[in-house]
Amino acid sequence: MENKAPENDRDVTQLPGEALAEKFWARFTQLGLSTKLLHAITLVATIAVMLVMVAVLRRFYVNADGSLVTQFQIPDPARAMSEPELLLPPLSANQTGTLQRDTALDTVLPLRHRTELDNYTVEPGDTLFSVAARFGLTPETVLWSNRYNIGDDPHMIFPGQELVIMPTDGTLHIWSAGEGLNGVAEFYQVEPNTIINYPGNNLRLASLGDLSNPNIEPGTMLIIPGGKGQYSDWRVPRITREDPATALNIGPGACPDSYDGVLGTLNFTWPVSSHDLSGYDYAPAANHHGIDITGNIGEPVHTVDNGVIVFAGWNDWGYGNMVVVDHGQGWQSLYAHLSTVEVSCGQEVYRQDLIGTIGDTGMAIGAHLHFELRNDEYGRVNPWDFLQ
Repeated sequence: MENKAPENDRDVTQLPGEALAEKFWARFTQLGLSTKLLHAITLVATIAVMLVMVAVLRRFYVNADGSLVTQFQIPDPARAMSEPELLLPPLSANQTGTLQRDTALDTVLPLRHRTELDNYTVEPGDTLFSVAARFGLTPETVLWSNRYNIGDDPHMIFPGQELVIMPTDGTLHIWSAGEGLNGVAEFYQVEPNTIINYPGNNLRLASLGDLSNPNIEPGTMLIIPGGKGQYSDWRVPRITREDPATALNIGPGACPDSYDGVLGTLNFTWPVSSHDLSGYDYAPAANHHGIDITGNIGEPVHTVDNGVIVFAGWNDWGYGNMVVVDHGQGWQSLYAHLSTVEVSCGQEVYRQDLIGTIGDTGMAIGAHLHFELRNDEYGRVNPWDFLQ
């Protein structure tokens, strides 16, 4: 009879050691110790990895004195709070000398757009141009909005004077009884709605009534955004050798007769040794038609080209001692705020002849030469474009 192996017999002969290990693990599992063993193995592996990391990282840490860490220690917590240790070397003396602490305590606020008029008190050294730059306005805006107290002359500002400061570029109009809004707008070259709709004017179309005679209280200050003022040319009219008497109303320096004499070459040289500005530049929009050249009182002033003297003496309208030379062919040059005048009416002069000395007469703040060039066709031109 053929013997058959039990069904649960293994096909491969089992070694005694394997059978013993299998029985041990089965018993270990029955006791619930297999999970604890896995946890223990994981913990040991984690500790081993941390020790390896510590061994590697300690190569990159330094003590407060800059030396490498030779022993890994966990500092006492109380000491760590009171005496924190640096992980980087301290800054050297020359490094700390370049560091500065910002001690400014002011809070810088963004600029806010305003729509109302403001006031500014002129300080020593201010000019129309510097005040305009201070408030982000054009010089002509400052002049036009203050023409009620300084007129058309940009030099007519002085320390302690109160100036009206516009919220935007344009001009200011003080309303008078009997005016029409359409006519005022046309004068300043804007549309009526530009004036009505500007928030700072506080006007309401529904309450204005007839625009030819609107309900606006006399004395109301109206802001004209984008408005353009107009200037009078009474200070220095065109003065020629043929008719210098046109200037008789501007001061005793006017010449009464007509003259003949040498003609210019129309090559203009600098009237003084300095070629630098002392303040005001050529700015027709701000009614400043010349350049103010720096200099000291008493320094010589020379004519820029050949010509004939057609004004020599005092100007009543702010230029002080003034000389005007007619060069012929439609050209004249002007020299203002002189300390002394060294020429007389009708005198012939040649390029670089002495005609006076630098001063601060008239409406001048500090010594300088105000110089203008004028052409019959183009009016008062920019001297920077012609002086050589």
